[in-house]
Amino acid sequence: MHSDDNTQPNKVPKQIEKLIACPECDLLMVADKLSRKQQINCKRCGSLLNIYRNNMVTYSLSLVLTALILFIPASFLTILRIDILGHTQEASVWDSVLGLYHSGMATISVLVLMCGLAIPLVKLLCQLYVLLAIYFNKAKHSAIFYFKIYQELKEWGMLEIYLLGILVSIVKLHGMAELHIGMGLACFIMLLFVQVWLEVIMSPLQTWTLLGKINDHSKSAR
Repeated sequence: MHSDDNTQPNKVPKQIEKLIACPECDLLMVADKLSRKQQINCKRCGSLLNIYRNNMVTYSLSLVLTALILFIPASFLTILRIDILGHTQEASVWDSVLGLYHSGMATISVLVLMCGLAIPLVKLLCQLYVLLAIYFNKAKHSAIFYFKIYQELKEWGMLEIYLLGILVSIVKLHGMAELHIGMGLACFIMLLFVQVWLEVIMSPLQTWTLLGKINDHSKSAR
């Protein structure tokens, strides 16, 4: 005689794996597997919950590598040069960190260093590791670990706040000093644009799904 007690426990985890929570209104829904060009919206508030993007890994890898190439000139090249009363001063993100430190604001300089340089770089490296793991179908557990780190750091990268500070400085100093825009600002804006594009392309739910499919002993899961 067969008993339902042997089969019921196996049904619950499968159903739980299909549950998806809306980040906006916390509504729990059962989400079926997405096929190409499909997306899931919250039934209550309409927020986009998941979307299937073709070649997501390849596009995201291209964007991560572009962002890493732009990161160095955006951080160390001159963003703004100020000429005032015969004195010239150049500033980059790194110069700002050093300037704050030498002005006695060590705590603020550490915050700028972390939020403007260190955390954005760590985020990009974590994304690169995760995407390479999916691309080569290897290192599942470490890729999951680094993707969790990326998710934790996601809200701490504040390059856009730094750009806002630059724009405010330009507006306030306009008319008081002669301003020259450096190549660093162009690289900085391109870096921000690439990072925003990357956030849009690299869907977290699709990434988690691909991470779950990694099998170190099989062929690539691109």
